[in-house]
Parts: sequence; structure tokens; C-alpha cells
Amino acid sequence: MTIKLIAIGKTDSAPLKQLIADYENRLGHYIKFELDIIPDIKNVKNLSEVQQKEKEGELILKKLIATDVLVLLDENGKQYDSVGFSNYLQKKMNSGMKQLVLAIGGPYGFSDAVYAKSQGKISLSKMTFSHQMVRLFVVEQLYRAFTILRNEPYHHR
Repeated sequence: MTIKLIAIGKTDSAPLKQLIADYENRLGHYIKFELDIIPDIKNVKNLSEVQQKEKEGELILKKLIATDVLVLLDENGKQYDSVGFSNYLQKKMNSGMKQLVLAIGGPYGFSDAVYAKSQGKISLSKMTFSHQMVRLFVVEQLYRAFTILRNEPYHHR
């Protein structure tokens, strides 16, 4: 299985980029992982929130292939503890799917079309985080999940 993380907009912070890259590299020891960054939409000040979500949604949906399983990082999604998330990933891997796509939306969330295509929602917290921070949290939790599945000590440090 491949895990792909799709996110809208680049990460500006060099330290954040470095941390994300570190966890991407670590994940490579366990699973094929891809980070797919969709550039920010130009001239958003001329768009309504709905129009911006629709444009971002079109770009997200273009990144998918028919067999992808799309799961959204969404404030109204299911919350897991780290062990529960590792079990969730194990079930996905056991199901034989080729690619699990996790998506982080833009500042206003996802379009109706993206929600319609999705096959689940996960919430990292009831708190709101910057989209750039969410990327780090997701790759770190993916790494943590694989160390839990392999019974490695990272989870208890």
C-alpha cells in the first residue's frame, strides 16, 4: 500500500519543512509515502469561500485515481489515539487497497464534491491548527503508527 498526503499550499517555515522531510524519510522504512503539495490558488481575494473550496476541490480530485481511498483530515472526523490510528492503518493495509490518500484542505475546508468522493474523515483534535502544522502532525502520527505496529520503542519515548 502507498500512503499519499495531499495538501493545499506550500510550507513557508524552513524548520517545519525540515521536520516534515525527516518524518517522510523515516516513513520510507515502513511504507511507500508521497507528499503531494497543491500550489495555493492565485487571486483568492476575488473568490468567495465556496468558490475557493470548489477550485481547491477540483485540484484535489484531479490527483486521484479510481482505486484510491480518500480520507479527509477534517475537524468533524473520527478521533483516534495513536494505537487506534495504527490499528486503523493496519486494517487498511489488510484490505488490499493500493493507495490511501489523506487530504488536508485549504483554509475553508473541502468542497461538497470532495466530501462526496471521500470514504472517511479523521480529526487530529478538536483544536484548530495551521495547515502547515497539520502536515507535520500527520507524518509524525503515520510514523508513530508504524513503530507501534512493529512494536518499536518510539511510541513510549
